[in-house]
Amino acid sequence: MCQFCLMQEDEDEGGAAPSKPARRKTSLSGDKVARSRNYSGPFRKTPDRLFGMGLIRLYQLTLSGFVGNSCRHIPTCSEYGYEAVARHGLWAGGWMTLFRVGRCGPGGTSGLDPVPDELSRRYHWWTPWRYFRLGQKAA
Repeated sequence: MCQFCLMQEDEDEGGAAPSKPARRKTSLSGDKVARSRNYSGPFRKTPDRLFGMGLIRLYQLTLSGFVGNSCRHIPTCSEYGYEAVARHGLWAGGWMTLFRVGRCGPGGTSGLDPVPDELSRRYHWWTPWRYFRLGQKAA
């Protein structure tokens, strides 16, 4: 099972059936799974990262419900943006998020598209167009 399947809670159907005992959510390795859908790993809490993550979280809490559940990637575009800004900062993470949202439209890609753990040396702040290549599948 993937981590997203493990995070789903069993919903009570109601009725006269006795309730099931609560289970602890754990991953396949036995570690406790975070209940948040956003990135909860370690990152430097600089003002630009906190500002960017705050904007994305505000979008998730307000406008995301109106836009609908139509993202074709795993993780969703807002989750990707939150993690990209947390890991790589507002400038690099913002460009990665912008290009990811662009790939999510009609004629774009779909499937598993995780945020890279580290960026290679060819990604510089003065060459933001190179971030577009991060989500493309290798031929």
